[in-house]
Amino acid sequence: MKYINHKPYCGGVTLLELMIVVAIIGIIAAVAYPSYLEFVNSSRRADAQAALMSFAGAMERHFTINDSYCGAATTTVGTCANATGAPTIFPTESPLDGTDKYYDLAVSSATASTFVLIATPKGAQSSDSCGTMSVDATGARTSQGTDCWQ
Repeated sequence: MKYINHKPYCGGVTLLELMIVVAIIGIIAAVAYPSYLEFVNSSRRADAQAALMSFAGAMERHFTINDSYCGAATTTVGTCANATGAPTIFPTESPLDGTDKYYDLAVSSATASTFVLIATPKGAQSSDSCGTMSVDATGARTSQGTDCWQ
């Protein structure tokens, strides 16, 4: 222990030590934050995928009752040659509960015997690498990115 003017002196933190700590925290944050964002995007994407599969189930129930996928979307061209738009039989956004919505759900096309449903990212989710995801009447799932459906 040093003595200055006959009083004990306990040294404090130097500016250099403080700058080293700040640099270490900055490096850790630079690595952790992108991983955190990818985790958040992945969980939102999984919720949208579950909503799409539930939507497909609702389309199958609609078909069972009406013997057609027609009438499941807001816009019908002619006699259901190709219905599109917001769903009339399912919520229009995902997640289905809560107030923050990250995907728009829509009928990309629907005829009497087939359909394609899409989930389009919006807001904070719009930068997601998977982009728009879809599922069709056969259960085939697609997305703009790779390895998006697990």
